Amino acid sequence: MASPSSQFLLFLCFIFLVNGSVNSIAIPVVKDASTLQYVAKIHHGVSQVPINLVLDLGGALTWVDCDSSADVSSSSSRRLIPSQSIQCSRSGKSPVPGNGSDTTTNTCGVFTQNGISGLATTGDLAEDIIGVRSELEDPSITAVDEFLFSCAPTFLLQGLASGASGMLGLGRAPISLPSQLATGIGHQRKFFMCLSSSNGVVLSHHTSTTKLPLMYTPLIGKSRDYFINVKSIKINGNPLSVTIEGLTKLSTIVPYATMESSIYATFAKAFTKAAATASRDMSVVAPVAPFGLCFSSKGFNGSAVPVIDFVLQSEMVKWRIYGSNSMVKVNEEVVCLGFLDGGSDLTSSIVLGGFQLEDNVMDFDLGTSMLGFSTLRGTCCSDFSPNSVLKDSL
Repeated sequence: MASPSSQFLLFLCFIFLVNGSVNSIAIPVVKDASTLQYVAKIHHGVSQVPINLVLDLGGALTWVDCDSSADVSSSSSRRLIPSQSIQCSRSGKSPVPGNGSDTTTNTCGVFTQNGISGLATTGDLAEDIIGVRSELEDPSITAVDEFLFSCAPTFLLQGLASGASGMLGLGRAPISLPSQLATGIGHQRKFFMCLSSSNGVVLSHHTSTTKLPLMYTPLIGKSRDYFINVKSIKINGNPLSVTIEGLTKLSTIVPYATMESSIYATFAKAFTKAAATASRDMSVVAPVAPFGLCFSSKGFNGSAVPVIDFVLQSEMVKWRIYGSNSMVKVNEEVVCLGFLDGGSDLTSSIVLGGFQLEDNVMDFDLGTSMLGFSTLRGTCCSDFSPNSVLKDSL
């Protein structure tokens, strides 16, 4: 049996500590069947212990439970960030004691939230090494030094998928994952995301050129979340008589799309009418919670499902949703429309949830505030390969 020292040397052969440019980073993502959350795997500390983090598309930062995880709390490479530091200022905090910082320990305190449960606290800003794959098919690990994250208490894990140690933030914020990869290893402030009902990936790359014919729409506002401007909705090409006030939010922590009540009522009525016109087999049955509109799966034909278009900045730019992203199989007898009535108090009139984002290649460009998207008909993100999306740089 190899000695501990030889094992450590062998392990180091698979680790590349970087402060310069790295060609690409691929983070595998798995959908948790119980919670419908998307769980990413990274590695932590010098020993590169694997940890699972729930993906939060609009998350301002990455946070990890440091109380119950001995591997995280005892990491020899972890360092708490002082309140009077550039890193604290970068996180959005004023670099002075107080204002959320721990004046006793002089540690930088940062607002830390579980987007699933809504629980929030002040966490300790820390930095450590994280490790991620260079390619999905390559077991070697690229380690990123001085990665900033929040050390959070164990109670913040409530509502997360079993085995998750925190959340991985991909939002438009100074210390989100894409922002730190840009400053730390020379990547552009952008990332690709491709989710599925099984395996998916978050990809960061030094090049911005794609092979896919993506449509692009502006990302609106200065929020850490990702918002697009849906101007109208069509079902089978017929526009709905609805007024969409406010923006449409993209979210990985909401499992299904939600709509403000007045929009949902018109949407569900038009979808029911279109379904009846398109196929006699789409007969309405009693709804199954949390869904409000369900159909019998007897003789159900997916090709007859009405096509939904979210019209963006022009009639030429549409986010098209086919049956695979609109109909949810509840059991052997019932399929339901994967859009929910969100009530009248939604902060966003429409939220596109994880189910609607699946099997779409999405290009989030934080530098230009643009979103590229392409629906993968006939294939899925579980078959995704970075080589199928990105062109090599010249």
